[in-house]
Amino acid sequence: MSLPNGKVFFLPPSAAQGLANYPHARISSNGAATSVLYVSGTSSRRGNGTYAGYEEGEDGVPVFDVAKQTAAVLENIGTIINGATAGAAGLENIIDATIFLTDMKDYKEMNEVWNKMFPNRETAPARTCIQVVALPSPKLCIEIKCTALIPATN
Repeated sequence: MSLPNGKVFFLPPSAAQGLANYPHARISSNGAATSVLYVSGTSSRRGNGTYAGYEEGEDGVPVFDVAKQTAAVLENIGTIINGATAGAAGLENIIDATIFLTDMKDYKEMNEVWNKMFPNRETAPARTCIQVVALPSPKLCIEIKCTALIPATN
């Protein structure tokens, strides 16, 4: 069945699922040589409900490791892109990303991880980073949504 807003992709049930009605990604194709993959906002949440880069201190105060969360988010995005394209694309296909941080003090540490994942400015995606008041879980300090250009799928 053809959907009016493109082909939908969901990770398997063992992976972290959306908290509302939205897919992990959606592919838009007009029969061209390439398609556009829109990846929903992705966090460091794991399939078992835990969060990479988050611990609760002995005093009950949240302890964030933005580097671990950033790496986990990018890994989760890579898994989504790979799954949605049956292995035909990966992080290198991202053309645009929006990064949401709960505190800009984390910008430098997030950038260090980003620059390791995308070491070449010529091939790195366009990017915007903004600070937000909160993310869907208080266990998150970063979320990323992105768009990837991929080989056309059938």
